[in-house]
Amino acid sequence: MSKTKFLNKINFPTDLKQLNHSELKILKDELREEMINAVSETGGHLGAGLGVVELTVALHYIFDTPKDKIIWDVGHQSYPHKILTGRKDKIKTLRQGNGLSGFTKRLESEFDPFGAEHSSTSISAGLGIATANKLSNKSEEVVAVIGDGAMSAGMAYEAMNNAGASKTKMIVILNDNDMSIAKPVGAMKSYLAKIFSGKIYFNFRETLKLIFSSFSKRFSKKAGHDLDVLLPVLKNAKESKHKGPILIHIKTQKGKGYSFAEKSEDKYHGVSKFNIKTGIQQKSDSKAPSYTKVYANTLVKHAENDSKIIGITAAMPSGTGMDIFGNKFPNRMFDVGIAEQHAVTFAAGLATEGYKPYASIYSTFLQRAYDQVVHDVAIQSLPVRFAIDRAGLVGADGPTHAGSFDITYLATLPNFIVMAASDEAELVKMINTSVEINDKPCAFRYPRGNGTGVQLPDISEKIQIGKAKVVREGKKIAILNFGARLNECLIAEENLRKKGVNASIVDARFAKPLDENLIWQLATNHEVIITIEEGSIGGFGAHVSNFLNDKNLLDSNLKFRSMILPDKFIDQDKPENMYKSAGLDALSIENKVLEVLNSKVIVKKIN
Repeated sequence: MSKTKFLNKINFPTDLKQLNHSELKILKDELREEMINAVSETGGHLGAGLGVVELTVALHYIFDTPKDKIIWDVGHQSYPHKILTGRKDKIKTLRQGNGLSGFTKRLESEFDPFGAEHSSTSISAGLGIATANKLSNKSEEVVAVIGDGAMSAGMAYEAMNNAGASKTKMIVILNDNDMSIAKPVGAMKSYLAKIFSGKIYFNFRETLKLIFSSFSKRFSKKAGHDLDVLLPVLKNAKESKHKGPILIHIKTQKGKGYSFAEKSEDKYHGVSKFNIKTGIQQKSDSKAPSYTKVYANTLVKHAENDSKIIGITAAMPSGTGMDIFGNKFPNRMFDVGIAEQHAVTFAAGLATEGYKPYASIYSTFLQRAYDQVVHDVAIQSLPVRFAIDRAGLVGADGPTHAGSFDITYLATLPNFIVMAASDEAELVKMINTSVEINDKPCAFRYPRGNGTGVQLPDISEKIQIGKAKVVREGKKIAILNFGARLNECLIAEENLRKKGVNASIVDARFAKPLDENLIWQLATNHEVIITIEEGSIGGFGAHVSNFLNDKNLLDSNLKFRSMILPDKFIDQDKPENMYKSAGLDALSIENKVLEVLNSKVIVKKIN
């Protein structure tokens, strides 16, 4: 850390309170510079944190944290908060192995009362904490800082409806920066733009038609980068005896104070390591395209020939490749905001009218819409196509963004086809195949990052539903891979061959329906079957095991093992280190094969 006039002396918010208002203005500039320096070396979320530097300083100056609770929604805007709350010396370990999380994290600091890595949860959590305080006769304050992008999610409205009906004091700060990850969308965005411009001014009850009905105390239209404004407003809110929620609406600028971020369309929301002087970000050394771009470009090609193809994203156009699709087909790409539940049922509605919707949603975010997947899509057998990005472990974003559970929660549903791409060529074939699936829902999952560099097939090349592919033919051992661990399986197979073990390698492609004929053949021609997947228990391996059991194939001497993600949340690190920790790298596969060959334990049939 470079020498500063005040920041060097600030380790905790108690140190902050020793400064006067003029000194705070110098400190906030030092804090902004420190954050830019740190993220330039680690990569991460830059724009959001730059936009709340003044707010962060003001909150910790006025409130008595950690006794008073501040919840940041979403947690990626908490970097300045981390610097001021005892983590300054570790700030350059952000998103690294054994380093600081890129989000708020309860286990990391007592100043992080609630983890808010998925958006729009702060008001619900804050109301819960405030209610607990009330029941315990505690007087601590609770502050929820929620961005205008997060206000597009229904959960925020549900919480406000409940909060408004309560007589429990909490403070909600609406951080209005006219940005989410991308530009915010929907009627709420238009409303906020109008209210700030002064074109409309009603009380909170009137403006949102009873949704915010009981937020009767309101400090609105405040300049979020002016400490002379923020400090007295926050002080008034803290000292207020109002029995109920209080809203403070502030206007901020995402990327504030760093010119390259201010000029960028995405305000440097998420960046790789970058040169501070030029703003130029490091690029991947890989010459292979990312899976996301392969998906987007393939879908564009199909959409050129099929006017029924629709792209849908929930506030992640660049992350899912829907920006590429939208540039080509602006009238057929719909960014519904941070509203995964709505996205899925919206897609279902389109499907009822003969359209071919592609719900392009990260695995971790699709969890938020599971009821809609079950009730609105699967039960009605509607042909919604789910393009599931960020499948498996995702590196720096850690456990909150890992795609660990989608195989399990989708393959358990009737009327669903569940696929996983072993490389980018397989992904293209799965997209090609999905275009013609018109009688039921389907999903294809693929990892974050770049492909393997294989040649991409034509969009006419499809795969047979439920048909796996034998990649290597061997004896004794059959390894059934589902997803992007195939290359690790092949490395393990090469090493095993050198030790005299010849293994069959199968790219399963489908968790549902299984290639039952091939599995039957493998079970009768091999002594051991091992399944491998980048997912939790209950997924592909469980379906294979159930099939073997149902067909009495485990009654003889067949040994079966399933390699899955362990029953724990894996902290952020480089993906290769995370998979090594999970026991899903090539060496772990090799060791598992040797262990099973040397074992006398046979999987018994479950009666």
